[in-house]
Amino acid sequence: MKVIYMGTPAFAVPTLDALVNSHHQVLAVCTQPDRPAGRGYKLAPSPVKIKAMECGLPVLQPETLRFADSKEVRAQLNSFGADIFVVAAYGLLLPKGVLNMPPLRCVNVHASLLPKYRGASPIHASLLNGDTMSGITIIHMDAGIDTGDMILSKELEIHADERFPELHDRMAQLGADALLEALKLLENGDATRTPQETALSSYAPMLQKSDAIINWQWPTQRLINQTRALDPWPGSQTIYDGKTLKIWRLEAAVCEAAGMPGTVLAVDSARGVLIKTGNSAVWATELQGDGSKRMPAIDYLRGRKIKVGAVLI
Repeated sequence: MKVIYMGTPAFAVPTLDALVNSHHQVLAVCTQPDRPAGRGYKLAPSPVKIKAMECGLPVLQPETLRFADSKEVRAQLNSFGADIFVVAAYGLLLPKGVLNMPPLRCVNVHASLLPKYRGASPIHASLLNGDTMSGITIIHMDAGIDTGDMILSKELEIHADERFPELHDRMAQLGADALLEALKLLENGDATRTPQETALSSYAPMLQKSDAIINWQWPTQRLINQTRALDPWPGSQTIYDGKTLKIWRLEAAVCEAAGMPGTVLAVDSARGVLIKTGNSAVWATELQGDGSKRMPAIDYLRGRKIKVGAVLI
């Protein structure tokens, strides 16, 4: 099939790679405009743009696909004569005029078992909620946000201590495999249209910097899940002695000590910092102070002191 691919972040790269190395023909790639990144805030291309350029593919970078502002881009998309548009974490809404443009319409690679976790951050949501299973769903796109009829789903087990980077990469590869399977079904006329059960739906909004703030009144497992899900961005942070302290890794501890959640119960140079939670306690085993690098807590404590009895907020 002749394909136009739409995607932006690293999650979408394996699917583009799979398409390029399949019997399908990728005519062009649509990705978001270059954005400021890094300490110097210099314009940087998206991971998908970098991959597309390596493959010698035409790249389109519209700010929007709304009709009033994208007539030229729409005309260009139409001129390629694609059979189908494949979308994976593109980041821009596709209006009806674009959704209906190719003969086989548009399909989306979504990183959850829909209708669970529609929206921008499904992988983060699965970790935040302590799920043991996730997966990929390939859908026929409609005007809603991840509401289209399903073609197929592929399950993936989440490992007990898995963090976002590892789960993200496994999900991205599963997305590529699932997409090729779905395209084969479409080619053969065997693709199903299974409606989603709206009553079972949930939404995973885009993460904000404010999501990094630790609430020590939460139970231990929820705090551990927060550090798993928000690594590397936006991270999980608290305030100690008036300064930001990032906590990258937590381990559950058996503790019945009384005290306000957030209280430092112990400091162990070989283990880390023991902190009271809403229902027990956790060991903070990887830390990062203001202006420093993330490091094991045992290294952090060699040059800095955290006082027993202090309350993190």
